[in-house]
Order: sequence, then structure tokens, then C-alpha cells
Amino acid sequence: MVKLQIIGNLGKDCITNMVSGRNVINFSVAHTEKYKDSAGMQKEKTLWVECAYWTDRTGIVPYLKKGQTVYVEGTPEVRTYTRNDGTAGASLTLRVQSVQLIGGTSRSEGGDMNGMAERFPSSTEAPLPAPAAGADDDLPF
Repeated sequence: MVKLQIIGNLGKDCITNMVSGRNVINFSVAHTEKYKDSAGMQKEKTLWVECAYWTDRTGIVPYLKKGQTVYVEGTPEVRTYTRNDGTAGASLTLRVQSVQLIGGTSRSEGGDMNGMAERFPSSTEAPLPAPAAGADDDLPF
């Protein structure tokens, strides 16, 4: 299994679609890395990742707004295509398994979690086991 983890900012508000009776939340995440080249000049390189989050848990949708910082993990896929000028191109896509909001947005409007982290696992993750019958009998309160 190959797993990709990304921390970055959303490039635009997410889009929710219904495909074959299932919800998919689409969004793009940008990760910018700063480094110095061989001449010592400060450089930046931004990697964009298109994300598809197949889930019935759409409660995160109001928070996936442009500028929101997120931690996303899932299975990567590289797609190749031919550009209009005939040259080859490639894009990195991610089938999301979980999303975590880890920072506020760059905008001061609604949807800002004020740095609170909230994890939204995929509906394919195993649910927590139900407590055993009578398990709360020994609780001191």
C-alpha cells in the first residue's frame, strides 16, 4: 500500500458531487516548499494535489474553504495527459482516506476553526466496537 500525507492550503472552496449514488468531495491542496538553490537564492516550489474524498460524512464541507490549512492522507495516483500544445503533462491526485483541519483560514469569515483540529475519517474506516453489555457497572460515578 502506498500512502501520501499532505499538509497544505486549499486553493478554492470544495465542491460536493453525487456520483453513482455516493458523495464525493473534491478539493485541491497546495503545499509550498521554500529552499535555497545552489547560488544561495531563496526559492519556492508549489505542488498542487487534486483530492477526491468519497464519504457519506459531509459535515466537513462548510469548513473546506479557500485558504484553510488541512492535513490530508490517502492513496496517490498520477494521471498523465496531453496538453493543448501537444506536450505531455501529469497531475497528482489523491483518493482521500481522512482529512484533518489544522489551522484557520486566511479569511476572517465563517468556517474558521480558530486552530482547532477536527478529524474526519473516511466512511471506509472500521467503526469503533460497541461497549460490552454491563461494562459500565463498575464505573465509580
